[in-house]
Amino acid sequence: MEEAVSAAEANRKFSLILRGVREGHSYVVTSHGRPVARIAPVAKLEDVARSARTALLARLEKQSIVETGRWSRDELYEDDR
Repeated sequence: MEEAVSAAEANRKFSLILRGVREGHSYVVTSHGRPVARIAPVAKLEDVARSARTALLARLEKQSIVETGRWSRDELYEDDR
């Protein structure tokens, strides 16, 4: 489970937080009560990235192909603003 810690507290206790991360703990850093960052062991982050990539690829494989025709490079990068 992740422990919430304010940005100010994370700044003051950074070495303690890193020690906790080495022991396998994860932290969510908040600013004004809103989550802004996650501090977690690298292995956990790699697992999350691997899971997200697998889920995305599975979703893309199920998605039907939409035929949009051909377009030129100029049409692709045209900006009508």
